[in-house]
Amino acid sequence: MSERPRICVFCGSSFGNSPAFREQAARVGATLARRKIGLVYGGGRVGLMGVVADAALAAGGEVVGVIPEVLSTAEVAHSGLTELHVVADMHQRKALMAEKSDAFLTLPGGIGTYEEFFEILSWAGLGIHRKPIGLLNVEGYFDPLLALLEFGADAGFVRRRFLDPLVVSTDPENLVGDLLGFSPPDAPPPTLSLDDA
Repeated sequence: MSERPRICVFCGSSFGNSPAFREQAARVGATLARRKIGLVYGGGRVGLMGVVADAALAAGGEVVGVIPEVLSTAEVAHSGLTELHVVADMHQRKALMAEKSDAFLTLPGGIGTYEEFFEILSWAGLGIHRKPIGLLNVEGYFDPLLALLEFGADAGFVRRRFLDPLVVSTDPENLVGDLLGFSPPDAPPPTLSLDDA
């Protein structure tokens, strides 16, 4: 990681039904700022996205948002960030977020959060990047997802190396520390094949 690392956070644009989701999102933002780690995220001011950004900003952290134009003009963009990048579409958003980050941390969220998580996980398995990917498992939210990944591996559809960069914790501070200390497997990036699709 660079001297001034940045962690990309994927999370929901809603708050969810449990206060724990909001509380843990705030802990993530504050932890990143306290440890001098920049936050890269989707640029919104709503839901858990707004909570993690506001907590990082309140603690003096660097917050970089990346938002597609259609959402920026829908008045959901956060106006108080260190940097806000407005891009053409969701594909550019995800690519720029990945480019600007040294690691990824996924909080509870909906379909968009799942999609971001699975894309970055598949990129790791295909050797496109070698960055760690964290899941903050708040109140067991990701238990079904983790069970699905194990089921897929047992069934022969998910290659175990796709799960190598995955770091899971229930504690934000521990998870951030584990991401910072992550060492990618020594094996060289795989050669792409039709079996990896």
